[in-house]
Amino acid sequence: MQNSRRNFLRTAGLGVSAALLSPHFFSCQTAKSGNSPFHNIGLQLFSLRDMMAEDPIKTLETVAKIGYKHVETFGVDAAAGKYWNLTIPELKKVLDDNNLKSHSGHYDMSKYLSRNHTDKENIEKYIEIAHQLGQTYIVAPVTPMDDLNNLKVEDYQYAAEQLNKAGEMAKKAGLRVGYHNHFWEFRNFANGTKGLDILIAFTQPDLVDFELDIYWIEKAGLSPQSYFEKYPGRFPMWHIKDMDKKFTTPVVGEQYDKLGFMDIVKEIRYTEVGTGAIDYVNIATYADKAGLKYAFVEQDDIYLPNKFESIKKSYDYVQNFLAKGAV
Repeated sequence: MQNSRRNFLRTAGLGVSAALLSPHFFSCQTAKSGNSPFHNIGLQLFSLRDMMAEDPIKTLETVAKIGYKHVETFGVDAAAGKYWNLTIPELKKVLDDNNLKSHSGHYDMSKYLSRNHTDKENIEKYIEIAHQLGQTYIVAPVTPMDDLNNLKVEDYQYAAEQLNKAGEMAKKAGLRVGYHNHFWEFRNFANGTKGLDILIAFTQPDLVDFELDIYWIEKAGLSPQSYFEKYPGRFPMWHIKDMDKKFTTPVVGEQYDKLGFMDIVKEIRYTEVGTGAIDYVNIATYADKAGLKYAFVEQDDIYLPNKFESIKKSYDYVQNFLAKGAV
């Protein structure tokens, strides 16, 4: 995830050392036997961004002890070749030491996808970094955020063309490109077309995949099931996070589409998977239709004082209720 997103979202947290004082995190839940994306659930590390900045090694050790099988990276310093002050080989060793894989990473492509920037990010460098980490997917986490309320059909068409070009480069290296949505991709244009539909229609399935953020499509007032039915096989990655039951009002529509981002944020509150308003048990039955390969727990803001407790609650729910019906 890019700097602009990080600046929008609140950051708060308990230090890693203090969080580790609760040993029960590591003992109660045993992963169900099976090989589904829910059995082998991953974590988007943006959920623990403060802890990763403070002590990435201890944080990753704890993520693995909780039971997560893989992690999705974010925020690489491509010029320095580092994540959280770790070189790429150092990070890979930490992952290997904890039996963690990384199948996917979020790589800032906001300028690359923008019609208004000529100083594009270096996709070849991202491919090199992803290859070193053993990742399969290089994911664009967000559209250009310069002027979200004035994104046009042409902006999405250009972004799709750029994703195809990146997909061509990635394919030569044996990798793939993906795109991760928020809520604004579901705003309607004059003919009822939505930004995400344009991206899907104008990208080549053999080059570009999509990572559906279940929270954000629900927060836009739509069902993920409808997109899985409409575009089968295009969503091999999901972000799984839940919606506070007191904050379920959709933030897409005439009332919201011209509001500033920070005004919309007031209508957003997350919660641990299984404790909110989203029916994940039903959504999970669409895994095959979607083409799901990798699922990641993510919670942009965690309100519990101990963030490890939060990601464990989500992990336990996935194992007990989503992995239960999968094979």
